[in-house]
Amino acid sequence: MTKRPGGHQVHHHAERARRHQERGPEGYTIDALSFEPGDTLLLYTDGVIEARDADGDFYPFETRAAQWSEAGPELLLHHIQRDLLAHTRGRLDDDAALVALRREPDIHRRHHHGRVIHASGFGHSS
Repeated sequence: MTKRPGGHQVHHHAERARRHQERGPEGYTIDALSFEPGDTLLLYTDGVIEARDADGDFYPFETRAAQWSEAGPELLLHHIQRDLLAHTRGRLDDDAALVALRREPDIHRRHHHGRVIHASGFGHSS
């Protein structure tokens, strides 16, 4: 998922027409996607989107992530982590990983390396 400035979200699984696709090693598909200045790219594993609540309902990732579309990468990850753990009552049955990357506008280019949020903060059950 890519978030464009102004909160517009691009869900890449629905954008196949604008992708450049090539065949990679072992039959994998390589997608080239637009990542413009000001965009935020949100990467996630299946442990996030397949997390279930007590009633067995999946975590509504796209709906929830859209609520915080104006947040910066660190705050976006914080909101999703907190909400995901609330949805699952603090117990994940699979590993979960989220990465948010923002391409800074060229006029505001700076050297900032961000912050690492460790997996221990997700309350994974063994």
